[in-house]
Amino acid sequence: MDVILTIVGYFVITNIAGFLLMGIDKWKARRGAFRIPESTLFIIALIGGSIGTIAGMYLFRHKTRHWYFVYGMPAILLLQIAAYFFLTHTLSLTFQIM
Repeated sequence: MDVILTIVGYFVITNIAGFLLMGIDKWKARRGAFRIPESTLFIIALIGGSIGTIAGMYLFRHKTRHWYFVYGMPAILLLQIAAYFFLTHTLSLTFQIM
């Protein structure tokens, strides 16, 4: 049970971070301030925050004109979904809440 809560908590935190980073970067872009590097936004998505990053991208209308964000972020999400199904079905790993 503790492992499942830890994993869920990790994904919640990374998705919130991705969402907030998109909003903060949009806010900084409007003010001409120092920006968050695009690599940081992609790293957050890669480590599990892709849903929050995609949501922030479209809610804040930020980076939606960059093809590598429009196609890259959903591609990362699809790879993460594929990895989940591979781990749970092919390798017969089970995630159970006790």
